[in-house]
Amino acid sequence: MSDKLRQIAFYGKGGIGKSTTSQNTLAALTEMGQKILIVGCDPKADSTRLILHSKAQDTVLSLAAEAGSVEDLEIEDVMKVGYKDIRCVESGGPEPGVGCAGRGVITSINFLEENGAYDGVDYVSYDVLGDVVCGGFAMPIRENKAQEIYIVMSGEMMAMYAANNISKGILKYANSGGVRLGGLVCNERQTDKELELAEALAGKLGTKLIHFVPRDNIVQHAELRRMTVLEYAPESKQAEEYRQLAQKIHANGGNGTIPTPITMDELEDMLMEFGIMSAVDESVIGKSAAELAAAV
Repeated sequence: MSDKLRQIAFYGKGGIGKSTTSQNTLAALTEMGQKILIVGCDPKADSTRLILHSKAQDTVLSLAAEAGSVEDLEIEDVMKVGYKDIRCVESGGPEPGVGCAGRGVITSINFLEENGAYDGVDYVSYDVLGDVVCGGFAMPIRENKAQEIYIVMSGEMMAMYAANNISKGILKYANSGGVRLGGLVCNERQTDKELELAEALAGKLGTKLIHFVPRDNIVQHAELRRMTVLEYAPESKQAEEYRQLAQKIHANGGNGTIPTPITMDELEDMLMEFGIMSAVDESVIGKSAAELAAAV
């Protein structure tokens, strides 16, 4: 494994556009001459579809189940090469309601390291679900694999709540390992005062807003064709946004901070400060479900 290898991870709540943002950013990094390996750590196994132009890649867990065990697999079975020679692996997960999705993450990373998948690449990028930072999903952080975490969020309250939660996970392992928060990436949802909120949250967490990615329907047009914007419309404004994000991550040079997560009360206070939460919202904060039901 190269000394200059940058191990980064994109975390974020489900549906925030984390996988789309990461794939477009990584495609932009290849334009800068960087060699990339994507390790998808989301049970949906959609972390590589735009790079491979496919519905979903066969996962390490599903292939291991067919073969009998992960030891029966070859690296060629699980690693595919896509757009701009980006290497792609999906860890996969169990069937809904059965087992822990983190098992696929742990199994995959160990298998890839042991079989030379990290050789000759400049970046390994982990794409990780961030609604919950359970032991499995925290694996790239906990095992000191991912050194820089980029959290994809928006101005929506639950996206900011997830970003704060992920920061708590980073903080837990920051002192025992080298993991740092590289910054926030705001994927615009066109909510009220979104840029200002993203910058305010970054300040509270002791980090920076790396980039504000504007909303553009060209992203959906590209996704329908299972392509990154960089490939589908390389001359577009949106492609340029992803290039700027890639340049900022590259220039970050492994630098990051130990985050300073805030309490739920502080998060709500921040939203109120920006006038996002109305008097109606204020009246229900802190009430139990029973109290709210009784009030209806």
